[in-house]
Amino acid sequence: MPVSPCYSCPVSPVCCHPCTPCPLCASSCVTSPVPCPPCARPSPLSIPAAPCPHPRVLPLISPSLPVSPPLSPCPRPAMAPLADLYQVSMAYGHWRAGRHRVPAAAELFFRRPPFRGSFALGAGLAEGLRALRAFRFSAADVAYLRSVLPSTTDDAFFEYLATLDASEVTVTAIPEGSVIFPRVPFLQVKGPLLVVQLLETTLLCLVSYASLVATNAARFRLLAGPDTKLMEMGLRRAQGPDGALSASKYSYIGGFDSTSNILAGKLYGIPVRGTIAHSFVMSFRCLEELPPRAGGDPVDLAGLAVSWLQRVCELLQTPPSKANQGELAAFVSYAVTFPCDFQGLLDTYCVRRSGLPNFCAVALALHQLGYQAIGVRLDSGDLAQQSKEIREVFRACGAHFQVPWFGTIPIAVSNDISEQSLEEFRREGSEIDMIGIGTNLVTCPLQPSLGCVYKLVEVNGSPCLKLTEDEEKMTIPGMKAIYRLYDAAGHPFMDLMALEEEPSPSAGQELGIRVLGRLEETTKVIPSTVEPLHRTYFRDGQVCEPLPSLPEVRTHAQVSLSLLSPAHRQLHEPQSYPVRPALPTSHNTLCFGNSELHLCGHIPTLSILAKFPG
Repeated sequence: MPVSPCYSCPVSPVCCHPCTPCPLCASSCVTSPVPCPPCARPSPLSIPAAPCPHPRVLPLISPSLPVSPPLSPCPRPAMAPLADLYQVSMAYGHWRAGRHRVPAAAELFFRRPPFRGSFALGAGLAEGLRALRAFRFSAADVAYLRSVLPSTTDDAFFEYLATLDASEVTVTAIPEGSVIFPRVPFLQVKGPLLVVQLLETTLLCLVSYASLVATNAARFRLLAGPDTKLMEMGLRRAQGPDGALSASKYSYIGGFDSTSNILAGKLYGIPVRGTIAHSFVMSFRCLEELPPRAGGDPVDLAGLAVSWLQRVCELLQTPPSKANQGELAAFVSYAVTFPCDFQGLLDTYCVRRSGLPNFCAVALALHQLGYQAIGVRLDSGDLAQQSKEIREVFRACGAHFQVPWFGTIPIAVSNDISEQSLEEFRREGSEIDMIGIGTNLVTCPLQPSLGCVYKLVEVNGSPCLKLTEDEEKMTIPGMKAIYRLYDAAGHPFMDLMALEEEPSPSAGQELGIRVLGRLEETTKVIPSTVEPLHRTYFRDGQVCEPLPSLPEVRTHAQVSLSLLSPAHRQLHEPQSYPVRPALPTSHNTLCFGNSELHLCGHIPTLSILAKFPG
């Protein structure tokens, strides 16, 4: 007869060869050096009367199997054609003019912080680097481009496209998971003008949504606090399968603990969690629908649950007849299937008169056999208030029936959770341990796009800029080195833009800075710590900096967020984070058309930067 290990075998929920160690004491129920084979399916109502002696207490709402190392992401088609048509049209123009190999540089940044906050989390860098490494046009790609470009396009151009790669491209970037601020370049791309131009849309596509959803997740984490578990469950609400996978991956970086998305768990090593749905509960009508008990030494869990239901209803002063029998049957069936991982969905019918007493009855019956329920979920109603009422019942049952752990059963909630929901939970107080968030996480309804841009800042060694009537769309020319300045408390207080050729600022050294929009004003600061933000990640066609694992990126993101001062970290009306140009040690002049723009190094003075908001 199958027996159940204290920690379910990854091959079969009920296994005759329990080899997995107990999650609390790390000892195995029986000695076995290898995973066990699948067992014959046990009778649905046959559960062991003598389970593992180790008590099972899990803080989450589902089995917590060991997380496998992250696997390689799902294979993608070549990314070179993931571009707007005008990128290829302009590439042809550069090629015809003989300018395709002119050295150029571009920067990827955003102009305004998302969600009316002060910061964003940079994400998508690893995907961008993979796209660069695989950048090339296949024969099929070139054939398709022949069909969409004008028939007058020179055949030699298509032959040239077939030879293109990113071997002459160099990319510097801020590490993935870092906090970034408006106008600070997340990526800097150098290489032949034609290739730099072709990469624009691809990199924007891979970075913009990734950074947006990671930032959205970070905001949910800041509102929930460090102790509440957050589960991403937006697969069914996401914009297609690729959007769903990206949302799972980057919400994990932003601070979520798990995902409901099985494929994301497989591809990225993210912990996968789940509860049960209303459809499971609704599919049962009565206890008689449960299959007959057979085999081994069966235990009549249904009979025990009915007995416990009488006692629970007496304690709660609610009639047992009000408890839905189909719901009770569903809970019993689930408990037999997952005795170590029993959980209940309480609001299919009435929480107080049915879902709660039915769950307590089955959980207490399991406890009588040596098992411990791992949680409940609510999916409707006043979630904060109901969580407090449910906690009171759990504590009352625990005290009355002398089951100490019963009062700490985790309570999970879902139901279109938003930032406003979390603020209400915090304001009203709750007993919520875990929150599942879908639509308002993966679709980012408060701001559907980060608005990243990719702008040319240097061509053939000369800075270039965009002059426009829209002052916000003016660019800051030239390749820049960015330094993050920290105060004595360890909080970043300013990002400093300087020329690449300028000496790096030093901690404890007085620095002269200008204020964008008020460049006639200068001020002095003395940082306690100076951090250069950019690292070289891609050179000679290869990734040249070791890339951290997804959990390492996630940890870096949480550390980066924790370093922000409260004034910059707050989500509503935060203090604007200053990004400032340094006072230069040299002066250059940039000729633009028939006018002459004076630069502080490569950074324009009053004539241009005075137009930027401070």
